[in-house]
Amino acid sequence: MNALPTLALVGRPNVGKSTLFNKLTHRRDALVADVPGLTRDRRYGRAHIDQHLVTLIDTGGLRGEFSELTPALEQQAEFALEEADGVLFMVDARDGLTAADQEIADRIRKLGKPVLLIANKMDGVDHNEAIADFSTLGFADSLYISAIHLRDLAPFTEWLDKTPLTETTDSEGADEDPDAIRVAIIGRPNVGKSTLTNRLLGEQRQLVFDAPGTTRDSIAVPFTKEGKSFLLIDTAGVRRKGRVEGVAEKFSVVKALQAIEEAHVVILVMDAREGVVDQDLHLVSYAVEAGAGVLVALNKWDGLSSYEKATANTMLDRKLNFAPWIPVLHISALHGSGVGLLLKEIESIFTAGAFDFSTTFLTKLLIGFVEAHAPPAVRGRAVKLRFAHKAGAHPPRIVIHGNQTKSVPASYMRYLENGYRQACRLVGNPVHIVLKTGENPYAGKKNPLTRRQRLRRKRVMRHKGR
Repeated sequence: MNALPTLALVGRPNVGKSTLFNKLTHRRDALVADVPGLTRDRRYGRAHIDQHLVTLIDTGGLRGEFSELTPALEQQAEFALEEADGVLFMVDARDGLTAADQEIADRIRKLGKPVLLIANKMDGVDHNEAIADFSTLGFADSLYISAIHLRDLAPFTEWLDKTPLTETTDSEGADEDPDAIRVAIIGRPNVGKSTLTNRLLGEQRQLVFDAPGTTRDSIAVPFTKEGKSFLLIDTAGVRRKGRVEGVAEKFSVVKALQAIEEAHVVILVMDAREGVVDQDLHLVSYAVEAGAGVLVALNKWDGLSSYEKATANTMLDRKLNFAPWIPVLHISALHGSGVGLLLKEIESIFTAGAFDFSTTFLTKLLIGFVEAHAPPAVRGRAVKLRFAHKAGAHPPRIVIHGNQTKSVPASYMRYLENGYRQACRLVGNPVHIVLKTGENPYAGKKNPLTRRQRLRRKRVMRHKGR
């Protein structure tokens, strides 16, 4: 299984990094892995660049005006550069080449990773002067854009086509059962991920995660329960012991995101005593965007009082109101209570994600949804949704054909998603719906009738209407 290549977006403050990040990821707040505190000022998102799919990291500015946060922000940018397979180095064309740009370039060059130099804010700047200025940095590949007005992604595609970005390959899982259910255990440090892993495997496997010489950050462990094959992808932050420098700071979000990309089902482990934090929500959002089935395991449940349990449930319901379809199990990984239900729930989510439904059935459901609640009209014209068919599984994907589908509001899309999820019992699964407008067969063609014939036809139709 290959993980997505990762690109770090770096440069001085205010050169337009976040603008480009939002453009490439089509950013919506619920779908960007913002991780406050743990990975301050690093944002993670999935970017579709034509046929390429990458994980993009937005970082704080390097070498800006000094403040009390500067050391922390620069450290986070350094972590992003360490995690990345390639670098998007952004400069400000209006400011021209600065000493800070040259210093950042020297630091990037030492990494030996592929680099794309991006000169931003080119509107109103002489192109030839900008090229002459920034070419002195010596990077082979460069791009001159205005991120705020970016429309054409072809230059990014060309660079990705020719750049061999390293992809992490899970060799341990390569020869395992192809029908195995791939399960990723994710969550913040010290919430009980490794304890849960050992409990599910039925043996102490912690030595695997601390093995000297290990260079990968996730381990795929095959196991079988009651005749069913599973592949457990642990994301406990596997590093050489000598490289661990503070678990909270070195926790690799990228490896958790890569595990999500590989998994059929994701178990998000939370500490019931600490409640839900923003990082948990962003991991859930990323899993939904990636199309993985999601299950929340509220760990250390047996140590709570009745009042603490009620408070934890109330908070979780409020925080997860954007995805009420996600199952929540209360467990104690240490003592084993509730863990037996996890595998059964995983199997249910996986089976539902296979999404084995016919076009006839999906279209019949669509007609029922529209009859119960029709989409809003556009400029007085009704939006017609005609038929639906399966486009894929894991996650369930549905294509709906009709007219004026680009005008269907997001609220109606959620209505359709919830309708299909309930009717098809898609427990724990996100539903991805794509709307397509049928082409008008007469579009672009001249009307073969003369003006006199068209007027005559109108008179006939009016007469028939009487």
